[in-house]
Amino acid sequence: MGTPLFPGLGRHCSVSDCKLLDFLPFTCDRCDQVFCLEHRSYNTHECPNANQQDVTVLICPLCAKSVRLVPNEDPNITWESHVNTDCDPTNYQAAVKKKRCPVPRCKETLGFSNTIRCRDCTKEHCLKHRFGPDHNCPGPQKTNAGGFPFVGLFQKNKKESKPARNTCGPSWWSTSLSNAASSVRASAEASMEKLSIGATQAFHKAKDGMAPSSSGHVERVHPKSSPNKVTLDICPKCNKAFRDPVLLVEHVERDHGGTSIAK
Repeated sequence: MGTPLFPGLGRHCSVSDCKLLDFLPFTCDRCDQVFCLEHRSYNTHECPNANQQDVTVLICPLCAKSVRLVPNEDPNITWESHVNTDCDPTNYQAAVKKKRCPVPRCKETLGFSNTIRCRDCTKEHCLKHRFGPDHNCPGPQKTNAGGFPFVGLFQKNKKESKPARNTCGPSWWSTSLSNAASSVRASAEASMEKLSIGATQAFHKAKDGMAPSSSGHVERVHPKSSPNKVTLDICPKCNKAFRDPVLLVEHVERDHGGTSIAK
């Protein structure tokens, strides 16, 4: 075995009819014998342990579950153990029945790669009927508004227009969106009107608090309703208000011919 320089190089094939010296031998992972390239497979060297790691599975006709046969054990014993412990005939329909697209007259079987769940009705459909108008989607389900007023307006308009809704076409979607946009616009206009009324009332209150004194002197008005606001200086001639006294002096010199202001 080997060569004069390398006597331990190579191994002889374990097959009795071969005994070929192979410098790159193969070791069988079942019987741990050494074989040449020609006899390296289980069938060519007739390995006695070739079936020890094989996995054989049978499908139970009662519950449609897979039953694994234990190596070196009688299959009848394995079968009886499954029937007495794990077998459940009620599981047969759920395991055998294939899931299909719920659209009428659609025979598409739903699998991992062709299943789409609708975000509105939360039902699974095939790729052909994945859009709402294709599977006659009834629209989004009722959810909690959670502090968003326009969501409540959208749901209110949807309830009001429900008797006239046509679920057989895409017209309901456009009608709902249009109603929601109109409601949001009306709400925004009402809010702006309230803000304008509030600003007008605040202006009148400030104007009432800036009246000049009877003596004609400049007064600094502190509105009682808002004590944290800035102090205003009133011109005795034209009743204009100024935050800075310097601006008031410049105004009097420019517009009233330099009339002195009583202090």
